[in-house]
Amino acid sequence: MTVQSKEINLDQLGGTLYPETKNSEQLRWHSPLEAPFHIAGFPWLKQDGIYRRLPLASGAVLPPAVDTLAYCTAGGQVRFRTNSSRLVIRVRLAGPANMYHMPPTGQCGVDCYLGEPGEQSFITTAKFKPSESEYESQLYQWDTKKEVAVTLNLPLYQGVEEVWIGVDKDAVISEAPAYASSRPVIIYGTSITQGGCASRPGMAYSNILSRMIPVEFVNLGFSGSGKGEPELARIMSEIDDPALFILDYEGNTGEAGNIARTLPAFIQILRDRHPEVPILVVSRISTAENQFYMERRELNDRRRLIQIENVEQRRTEGDRNIHFVDGFKLLGDDFVNDCTVDGTHPTDLGFMRMAQSLAPVVKRLLRL
Repeated sequence: MTVQSKEINLDQLGGTLYPETKNSEQLRWHSPLEAPFHIAGFPWLKQDGIYRRLPLASGAVLPPAVDTLAYCTAGGQVRFRTNSSRLVIRVRLAGPANMYHMPPTGQCGVDCYLGEPGEQSFITTAKFKPSESEYESQLYQWDTKKEVAVTLNLPLYQGVEEVWIGVDKDAVISEAPAYASSRPVIIYGTSITQGGCASRPGMAYSNILSRMIPVEFVNLGFSGSGKGEPELARIMSEIDDPALFILDYEGNTGEAGNIARTLPAFIQILRDRHPEVPILVVSRISTAENQFYMERRELNDRRRLIQIENVEQRRTEGDRNIHFVDGFKLLGDDFVNDCTVDGTHPTDLGFMRMAQSLAPVVKRLLRL
């Protein structure tokens, strides 16, 4: 007997997957590039005026992949207060969702948290059709006005060309809550650092850390391209008044000799400009592949040892502000194999465990 399958139109089931935004003409629209909005995660925003994680013009010649990935808005946040009874977002992306192992909500979506620093609660993620590169989505609506602090996390794996915030026409928008410190934490690394493969932007580990520790986090993760080039170290060193550098790029370095070559030079470039700023070297997380591919496990072990030796040597030479965290321990001891999407990239569970393991270390180094 042959059973014929029937095409299911999910748009017609319940009518809630991609709801239309109603009465958006009754809203007042604001660009978050204007005061009093605060945009975090883009150190060169004032200089270049675009949502990009690296400067448009610098003395360094960037690897082409890094230059392209810099337009992905991983770690970018829009922060403000409002008493609006309704919040709607309009987004124009550089392109639609196109990743097989990452939800469109993580690649291209915007999610919303409400609350004061340390008390932020997730409310929703923008709803949109993955095939579209422009969308409008309501994030909340109340019956009456009430003031809330809003944090919007921008897409992890797509560029954002425009963002518009829609509120009641008579709503007040005011400054976001102050950070505990004005000095940012800069994280350099791989696709995992960038947020692959979180289900939504707020679940990338840099964004989770930003809810645990009320300071700005700058995400300089570049998928497949965090290789420790000196050009990236020089650009990172130009960021004003950093509180902490986190180096989490082992996973893109290939053979052990590459990290043995790049890590000392990368650290020295940061040290030349910031002799006292803490540097935290983080080795690669344990993944499901490690128990099945012994050659990869051995390679990871060699690279981890190289990082440990580099940190210990610098400490022996008098640098007391350099530290190491063993990435193999970040995911904990139980259900570690369930912490990734594809054997390598973390799920939300994996990212949460990474952040929970790193947070005490980061707080101690920031003295918060």
